[in-house]
Amino acid sequence: MSVDETGPHNERLPDEVRKKVEKKLDARRTEKRSLWHGLGLFGLVGWAVALPTVAMVALGVWLDRTLDDDYSWTLALLLAGVFLGCMNAWYWVSKESKAE
Repeated sequence: MSVDETGPHNERLPDEVRKKVEKKLDARRTEKRSLWHGLGLFGLVGWAVALPTVAMVALGVWLDRTLDDDYSWTLALLLAGVFLGCMNAWYWVSKESKAE
């Protein structure tokens, strides 16, 4: 059963319902995502969090060895790195969601 795109009933449908039907039909026409795509996205999110965290910890260790402070740069920059990594992962996941 197909949807008639030029019929008079199509003009009476609200735009929101028509968009949902079009999106569903497009999803049926496109190929399914493979397991490798999902694993690749999972790896991308992992690296998006891990790299900024490790880089900030390395910077924090270097600052702790260089400066004579009572302040722990390693701990502070660890938290900053995790925050930046989570924001980075959120960006990539939202970008991938919009692509679908």
